[in-house]
Amino acid sequence: MQKASDLFFKLLELLVVVALVAMVIMVFGNVVLRYAFNSGILVSEELSRYCFIWLTYIGAMIAMRDREHLGVDTLVRRLPRAGKMACLFLSEAMMLGVNVLFFVGTWKMHELQVTNVSPVVGISMIWVYGVGYVVAVVMALFNLAVLYRLLAGKLSDDELVQVVESEDMPHIVVPEPQPQGAPR
Repeated sequence: MQKASDLFFKLLELLVVVALVAMVIMVFGNVVLRYAFNSGILVSEELSRYCFIWLTYIGAMIAMRDREHLGVDTLVRRLPRAGKMACLFLSEAMMLGVNVLFFVGTWKMHELQVTNVSPVVGISMIWVYGVGYVVAVVMALFNLAVLYRLLAGKLSDDELVQVVESEDMPHIVVPEPQPQGAPR
């Protein structure tokens, strides 16, 4: 199961790279064509926007797997184990609820998006906004996995705080305030 998950996320990372490269080529190419030749490629604006939508959602799934979403842990780190467990439960339950809403919203808009066609490219808009199904299911599975491990008591104290410290961030040293008139 872990191998399939790793392969899936490697594919997602590849899709992020492909979408980013495609966006750069389309936007830069269109800028060059407009300024150098006073023309442009119409589909590049629309396709780059669609690539950006997919890139954003796929990046959110990858960041959730790697626990790299932004978070503030100042209060949670100071709580006892039971407080950390309660905060993690509430956080994961609320995220699960949002993922359910995201799936239901995509489902309710499905029929409209299937019949709605993009103006320039001419594809069904479900190919653009259908990513909501994938994102909602994948993120909900992560939420359920964390909730299961939490309720089964399989999380360590460090795992109860879902914010990962970055080793790349330099620690900022704030100098002590000097009294007025003192030499620096």
